[in-house]
Amino acid sequence: MTATDVLKEEHRAIETMLNVLEKICNKLEVGEKINVDHLEQILEFIRIFVDKCHHGKEEDLLFPAMERAGVPKEGGPIGTMLYEHEIGRNYVDKLSHGIDEYKKGNNESVKEIVENARNYISLLREHINKEDNILYVIADTHLSPEKQKELLNRFERLEEERIGIGRHEELHKVLQFLSRIYLEE
Repeated sequence: MTATDVLKEEHRAIETMLNVLEKICNKLEVGEKINVDHLEQILEFIRIFVDKCHHGKEEDLLFPAMERAGVPKEGGPIGTMLYEHEIGRNYVDKLSHGIDEYKKGNNESVKEIVENARNYISLLREHINKEDNILYVIADTHLSPEKQKELLNRFERLEEERIGIGRHEELHKVLQFLSRIYLEE
């Protein structure tokens, strides 16, 4: 397994959570109440798994390794991915605000939640497609098997340092729990 294989596997988990979030948006749009704990669990998954763990591996390890191997940051896919990570964080901040208002009983916040969640879903689906089919292909052609193995080891260390031992597995359990509720209806 290569470093990019690990990132692709993480993409599959992220896509599942995006599907859960999309189902929640559909429910909110027709006036259904959503368990606030579920919204907060999704937000935690996004902030911890997607941003700290997955984007951290890309931004702190993969992208610099690609740059050192001759892939330019500016004017290429790396710069685009970094920009999209920032846009995603902005949507997540707005989503978080909407969830805070929803917890307070502000029904107007549903619009803010749905709008920012849908924008985030759309952005990440396109982003994942670009990474899987363009960026990671470039990485695989520029990074030696030895470099990929080194990245794999560094991914594990980053994950332990950033989110703690066992946290990845806990977040996957949350994903399975929410998937059963929202995707197996």
